[in-house]
Amino acid sequence: MRINLQSKNMELPDTAHDYVVKRITNLEKLLSRIEEEQRKVMVNFEISRSTNHHKSGDVFHADCLINIDGQKFYTSADKNDLYAAVDEVKDNLFQEINKNKDRAQTLFQRGARSIKKMMKGLSKRNPFTSKY
Repeated sequence: MRINLQSKNMELPDTAHDYVVKRITNLEKLLSRIEEEQRKVMVNFEISRSTNHHKSGDVFHADCLINIDGQKFYTSADKNDLYAAVDEVKDNLFQEINKNKDRAQTLFQRGARSIKKMMKGLSKRNPFTSKY
């Protein structure tokens, strides 16, 4: 897994850099299964400050794009606190990647059930063409 970390309109302190890397490696538990399948994982994380001259409203902006062999997962967050923005991005990405993984497993299981019914003779539906 390659991690690209960028900051715009601000200089990223070492503590914030370590915090972001720690949060992204928390996602690695989920992404390690993907890497075991010999798929490439690339993470682009960007932290920026929306304003330079005053501190009002949402000041810190965090973006993250995870590219898994052409599949892209993106989320962003605006918060008053840098660490809260990073946490929100991590949580949203975890949910999005999990949802996609669960969807693929469900589709596979549904197809397998359909084939099993066809083999038993309970259904005349062809699972490959969805026609009877």
